[in-house]
Amino acid sequence: MTRIATAGERRRRIVVPQPAAPLLPVPAPLTDPPIYRDLVRTWADRGRMLPGRHDPEWARLAAPFPGLGLFSDSRDPRRDGR
Repeated sequence: MTRIATAGERRRRIVVPQPAAPLLPVPAPLTDPPIYRDLVRTWADRGRMLPGRHDPEWARLAAPFPGLGLFSDSRDPRRDGR
């Protein structure tokens, strides 16, 4: 037996999404102008820190102090040295 929709029933509307547009190719990253390449080369030759590159001195300065935890507080509750 086939069911017939009555006037009081709602009908479902099926929405089918549009197919996605094809992805555009990603352009190749732009290279720095020659003046910036020369500046970076000059800074590197002089040992200066460069953005986006590892800096051993900064890594050393920013590292946690290795001596933490080597010493403890005095066990003397009076703190008078006896």
